Amino acid sequence: MSATYQSGHITETGKAILEQEGQAIFMIAERLDKSFSDSVRLLASCKGKIIISGMGKSGIIGQKIAATMASTGSTALFLHPADAAHGDLGIVGHEDIVICLSKSGTTEELNFIIPALRQIGAKIIAMTGNMRSFLAKNADITLDTGIEKEACPYDLAPTTSTTAMLAMGDALAISLMQQKNFTQRDFAMTHPKGSLGRRLTVKVTDIMTKGNAVPLVAESAPVTELILEMTSKRYGVSAVINDEGRLSGIFTDGDLRRLVQSGREFLSLTTGSVMTANPKAVTTNVLAKDCLDILETYRITQLMVCDSEQHPVGIVHIHDLITLGL
Repeated sequence: MSATYQSGHITETGKAILEQEGQAIFMIAERLDKSFSDSVRLLASCKGKIIISGMGKSGIIGQKIAATMASTGSTALFLHPADAAHGDLGIVGHEDIVICLSKSGTTEELNFIIPALRQIGAKIIAMTGNMRSFLAKNADITLDTGIEKEACPYDLAPTTSTTAMLAMGDALAISLMQQKNFTQRDFAMTHPKGSLGRRLTVKVTDIMTKGNAVPLVAESAPVTELILEMTSKRYGVSAVINDEGRLSGIFTDGDLRRLVQSGREFLSLTTGSVMTANPKAVTTNVLAKDCLDILETYRITQLMVCDSEQHPVGIVHIHDLITLGL
């Protein structure tokens, strides 16, 4: 009974903390004003770098904001204020914009570099909960991330305040992304290892089998040669080409089974007489994801890849696409 009560109590505590932090985000959203749109416009016009700086937990949030901006079309990085005061300020240029994060606005290490940033000529956007602080008064634009109370029961550990900063950073990054008309394809280019990146950047030519490994047989070839080609290339299929070397048909192991079951004498026939004409095929500029769509739509396991004149240059198997993680 006691254990059940404790479990329920812990869950209720967790729920209350989440609600408190959610309410804090709602409150800063309600307070959002022209300073936010001014910030986004300033960031969108930036000809240099976007540099985010903060100490402690605010610094960790700053690293996340920098990473989000970098992955959504902006040249952004994190600069530790203590390192900045000991030489790393050299990375800041007069065309840069520095976003400074501090709950109190009185963080010594951060405020120490403000005059130097001013002298360099960089613009400063402050993100703070103290609109009367040194940081707020010395920034070009100040975003209010003030909260009533931390989720910490002693109102000490940065919890609700860092959640508010993180949410504000996301709002800046996504609004900036939209201002720059950053597309899905742009996103894929900055995430080539991710699933979306692979879907939008990998072409069939990057994964197809090519050269002598591609099973090819002429229409005039006997069926025996066709069977040998399918067997040696181990794809269970062979492309069939006409006298001009263009794809005219395909023959699969399923076609072979159906021939055997038909009871026909087929070994003396030509490949052209047993092939399936006008097979599904793709060109070399097609994305791998589009190949997968075709394979799934028509319930087939491989596709021939042709050049602009319909000459077979490769073959792609569904297993290649599955291995790729599409």
